[in-house]
Amino acid sequence: MTQPARDLSGGFHPRMLVEAVQTQAPEHAWLVDALRHCGAGEWASRAYVGYVSRHHPNQPGAEWQFDTSVAIHHPTLGMVVIDVLQGQRLGGIEFVDRIGNAAG
Repeated sequence: MTQPARDLSGGFHPRMLVEAVQTQAPEHAWLVDALRHCGAGEWASRAYVGYVSRHHPNQPGAEWQFDTSVAIHHPTLGMVVIDVLQGQRLGGIEFVDRIGNAAG
């Protein structure tokens, strides 16, 4: 019998970042729609949720082709870094304040 996956989200849903992206990163207007419509993602840790496979990142033919990062500050989540992939795709979201913080 397999164990159910632990919920590492801490209640997070990508829609929580929409307002912060609208005000702090208006040059990435497409990201608002992406955040509104993406699912729960795959939690690699309490500090990172991915939306695209990171298998062989940035290699020819890989799904993960990094373009840039968008850093925003959220009033409750703190510093958040959004990985943007080539073709205006959401790659993942890192919660900087959760790195190395077992309680938060």
